[in-house]
Amino acid sequence: MKTIRIAMIGFGNAGKALAKIILDKQEALDKTMGWKLKTVAITTATRGNLVDENGIDLKKTLKDLECQGYFDKTWEAYREWTTLEIIEKVDYDVLIEISPLNIFTGQPAIDHIHTAFGRKKHVITANKGPIAWAYHQLKTMAEKQQVHFFHETTVMDGTPVFNLVDETLPMCKVMGIKGILNTTTNFVLEEMAQGKSFEDAMDEGRRRGFVEADPSMDIEGWDAAAKTAALLNVLMDANITPREIQRKGIEDVTYEDILKAQQAGKVIKLICQGMVDNGKVIGVVKPMEISNDHVFAGVTGTSSILSIQTDLMGELTVIEHDPEIEQTGYGLFSDLMRLIRKL
Repeated sequence: MKTIRIAMIGFGNAGKALAKIILDKQEALDKTMGWKLKTVAITTATRGNLVDENGIDLKKTLKDLECQGYFDKTWEAYREWTTLEIIEKVDYDVLIEISPLNIFTGQPAIDHIHTAFGRKKHVITANKGPIAWAYHQLKTMAEKQQVHFFHETTVMDGTPVFNLVDETLPMCKVMGIKGILNTTTNFVLEEMAQGKSFEDAMDEGRRRGFVEADPSMDIEGWDAAAKTAALLNVLMDANITPREIQRKGIEDVTYEDILKAQQAGKVIKLICQGMVDNGKVIGVVKPMEISNDHVFAGVTGTSSILSIQTDLMGELTVIEHDPEIEQTGYGLFSDLMRLIRKL
């Protein structure tokens, strides 16, 4: 039986979803692939850190958080070490970087990944910050250190986007991308189209649990810009940052704008787009009118869509329908399975 030792940096909803999948699929993984997943470190910002090189009890970990909201300080695995100390000291094979996003710098996640690569450790991340701000640098370092760097979950949860191109489109060149990638703005525009005010639409989104208390990163287009930069960096070798994306959010869209679009047989969506202009890859995020008969017009609620234009396969479109946190957990798990297949 082969073992892969995991260090999780961050243990929010995505980390907990991944832990549940590992517990559920471990027996099948043993039987079908001959691998055991052993979690040897978990770090959090406020709920404590755990280290056990014999393997952390994930059932107890999940129960502690459910019952008391933090890790038991009397647990033998409990550590007062900092996150960076754990990344530097613990014996693991793969770092799973799922710390909270800093959309304007990608830190400290970039430093976490850089440190792991310095120890010749593989990295999987769901944090779009490092891919949006430092992908070229990190990819180059991973190649130099001969380790794997996977990041499927950074844009559309567990939906295969990067892996789709990487694994199934050999020698295909990506010429452009276009998509609806921010669920908050998609939901708000739909609610406004039904006659609700912007404020009421936001309140409804908060009530349903997918609109942040401070939604400015979504409304002003920063989240979409980060996802666009990540896509362009990976799929089109753009070496671009979110600040270089031509960005306009939905903050100035009015009901009158939406009504005018409806009268013309269109809907307004926040569109992420990347293309080559005069030999340079550029990215654009802005509200656009979409014809009602276009596939993008049917993307509702928290669903996402991405179209990829290629030289050999034409245009390919993937849709993610109303994802939950389980899909994010699966995206991380699928990258773990991809890593195992390459080891």
